[in-house]
Amino acid sequence: MWTLTLFAAAALTAAQGQAVRLEVEHEPELTSVLAVWGDRAVPFVRRGERWVTAIGVDLDARPGTHDAGLVLTFADGREERRSQPLEVRAVEFPTTELRVEPRYVELAPEDQARAERESREIAAIYSQLTPEPYWREPFVVPIPGTTGGRNFGHRRIFNGQPRAPHSGADLRAATGTPVHASNRGRVVLAKELFFSGNAVFVDHGLGVYSVYLHLSEIHVEPGEIVERGQVVGLAGATGRVTGPHLHWGARVLDARVDPFSLLGLESEGE
Repeated sequence: MWTLTLFAAAALTAAQGQAVRLEVEHEPELTSVLAVWGDRAVPFVRRGERWVTAIGVDLDARPGTHDAGLVLTFADGREERRSQPLEVRAVEFPTTELRVEPRYVELAPEDQARAERESREIAAIYSQLTPEPYWREPFVVPIPGTTGGRNFGHRRIFNGQPRAPHSGADLRAATGTPVHASNRGRVVLAKELFFSGNAVFVDHGLGVYSVYLHLSEIHVEPGEIVERGQVVGLAGATGRVTGPHLHWGARVLDARVDPFSLLGLESEGE
């Protein structure tokens, strides 16, 4: 086996907190493509005459030029390494101050232990990468007719105390509003969490996850394959919230991304 390093492709541009679609044109005898992004590696899948995958630019990613290293493998065992530059643009995220029940800010020891246990459980989920995508259609918004969300990336202050940035988009929804899966995938978590309330996490494959939080009801089970548009639960106000809504979140290779950026990952007809 021998390796050839080629020149870099034209740079892509993405903002902090954005999912990015990568493409490589098919070539004769090309059998696989892999992207290395940060400390994660993700395979491409072939779609006709293109190979495609997704990476995520975390909302706290350093602005400037980053590189997604590509590894192309051919039928004769030959590998080619290519550079895919990605220019990350800075975003000025506002600060949001919220008032919630004191128990969600000044945690009792048992609540602190529970929150830490659930954090580890969620981190273990995001560390897994299903090498094939479950989806073949574009992602959709989980509440039909919604054109935008609120608060993604906002620096949050709960009861006067700074906390981590908001990693999802809040969609307006009355309690009982049906919440639909944004694409086909496998349910990897469906239960009540301390901060998130009733929660559903869906693995879409290739390191892409969507989450649906603060539900009043959960209508799916772990391990279940859900179809795009299937109702996974009903909107509500469970967990650390100020009122009924849907928190729709997304991770791509564990990067916190605006879930609305998932809408550009797939094209119709692929």
